[in-house]
Amino acid sequence: MKNELQTLRLFSPLFPHIYRKNEWGDIEDYREDLTASEVLEYEDEILALIQKERLPSEGDRGLAVYLNDNLSQKIYSVNPSVEEGSGELWGVTEVQTYGTLSPSELAELTDWLSGQFSDGWGEGLEQREIEVYDGELYVSFWDSSNRFFIKPEDELKGKDRNHHVLTRL
Repeated sequence: MKNELQTLRLFSPLFPHIYRKNEWGDIEDYREDLTASEVLEYEDEILALIQKERLPSEGDRGLAVYLNDNLSQKIYSVNPSVEEGSGELWGVTEVQTYGTLSPSELAELTDWLSGQFSDGWGEGLEQREIEVYDGELYVSFWDSSNRFFIKPEDELKGKDRNHHVLTRL
């Protein structure tokens, strides 16, 4: 297909936790869950880990190299990252597509991406500690709770506060 590439941005909450250093500089045995606003101070460290996790074989296509045949014909690249929005840190996956995805293609993509976040790319990422000044940080793009979702940027705009409004996008 020779269509011009379009960019779709998919947002998801992050599920971060930290093992803090105690007064002697040792890592505590218990984890502390962080909110999306609390983890914002570690954005640069998280971005560095995401960049480090990129494989040379993925090139600029990112996770799109693992798509099945149906989606791979319509999607050029899939690249997860994090970004600040409304004072919170969000998981943001930039997807470059050949034309607009149909509702069923978008549903297939978000289902596939949920699998990547829970068992593939995201499982590897969440098992890598990020050394920060006050401990070891771990970040997951997926959670089994009802707080997990993946939504296009335009679906998040205009929602009420209970649905994670992103007012500064």
